[in-house]
Amino acid sequence: MRIHLDSMGCRLNISEIETMARDFVNAGHRIVGPGEVADLYIFNTCTVTQKAARSSRQLIRQLRRANPQAILVVTGCYAQLSADEVKELGVDIIVTNEQKDQLPKLLAEQGILHDADPIPPLDPLGFENPMGLSCEHTRAFVKVQDGCNQRCTFCIVTVARGAGRSRPIAEVVAEVNRLVEIGYQEVILSGVHLGSFGHDWHDPLGLHKLIQTLLAETNLPRLRLSSLEPWDLQPDFFEMWQTQTARLLPHLHLPLQSGCNATLRRMGRRTTQADFSRLIDIARANIPDLSITTDIIVGFPGETEAEFAESLAFVEKMAFSKLHIFRYSPRVGTVAATMKPQIVTTVAQERSRQMHLLGAKLEHDFRQQFVGRTMSVLWENKEPCGYGLQWSGFTDNYLRVVTETPSEIYLRNSIIETAIIGLTPAALRGKIVSS
Repeated sequence: MRIHLDSMGCRLNISEIETMARDFVNAGHRIVGPGEVADLYIFNTCTVTQKAARSSRQLIRQLRRANPQAILVVTGCYAQLSADEVKELGVDIIVTNEQKDQLPKLLAEQGILHDADPIPPLDPLGFENPMGLSCEHTRAFVKVQDGCNQRCTFCIVTVARGAGRSRPIAEVVAEVNRLVEIGYQEVILSGVHLGSFGHDWHDPLGLHKLIQTLLAETNLPRLRLSSLEPWDLQPDFFEMWQTQTARLLPHLHLPLQSGCNATLRRMGRRTTQADFSRLIDIARANIPDLSITTDIIVGFPGETEAEFAESLAFVEKMAFSKLHIFRYSPRVGTVAATMKPQIVTTVAQERSRQMHLLGAKLEHDFRQQFVGRTMSVLWENKEPCGYGLQWSGFTDNYLRVVTETPSEIYLRNSIIETAIIGLTPAALRGKIVSS
């Protein structure tokens, strides 16, 4: 059966859709890419903001109009919270977030899947277009945790995803070993609240144990962690990097959301400037070349000019390597949507502009310090460049690197020592040292 999968939103959505793709391929089905005709369309929606919900609706309508004869299955957070709206868009099947991980099995039980090859090859699609998805990265996202018990006042995800729940460690190890067998060289552990892994088993060291087990029981070359809430991490967490400097990658995404203590309290965030700064100092002391990225919201309800200035100054002091900046927009169903005063759009836009300027400076300053170094790069994508190719990939600390090669040189899914010889506006420029 020809199946098209699509997703929008967070990395967890990407992880879920890629896992589905692998399950369908292993069952003998063909994953088709954009523009190809499919018998079954599966869309993993997002509703983290009103804009994301609107985009989810638009894509559902487009899929229905373009493929009137195909079966359309919709899942994800928008489908979870707005099932009645989704039904009116002509969707054939809605799958809840609780059922999402079993979606291929559910469709098989309902007799929807057909024409499967009973003996699929191990890797029928290869790395040129992994799993037939629109994304072209060679890094595999592995969902190890879902749901969240935190009550940030701006976030609807807790309602959409439910309470925190963790996968068994043995199950995660088995999946990673399968990915290594296929040929993946990097896995990114993902979850709604990744740092709470194991907490539903009353194990505060669950994530620590998961990482140690993966490093001990797999041959995975590179293990990366996705977003971690700062209050979930104890100082000794970072000691793992001392013995696993090559495999446990020096990149942490620690969402701050605001650099102002008063704003953090209104957000329901369980951290302060002092706590966050102390954690960053310990992490950097333990992990060489550590890249720390973060999320920042500007224009949160009640944010005064003084509070924004405080946030801006603290973000600069933390010297993040990259900022993911969001201009606050009210999300119906959250506490923050009812807070007063809501910030005027033009004011929020100006604060966003200032934060983006700071983010660009911080990113440039961080990248600049690696010029003249030699770094390991996992190469991913290529595009024509003159008479050859331009490749792009990522260092272990999540810096994008580009390099040019003759057209006959193939780098995809290779980890190669690369000399960093300069900067481009959006990346480091590299030169292959060995291949």
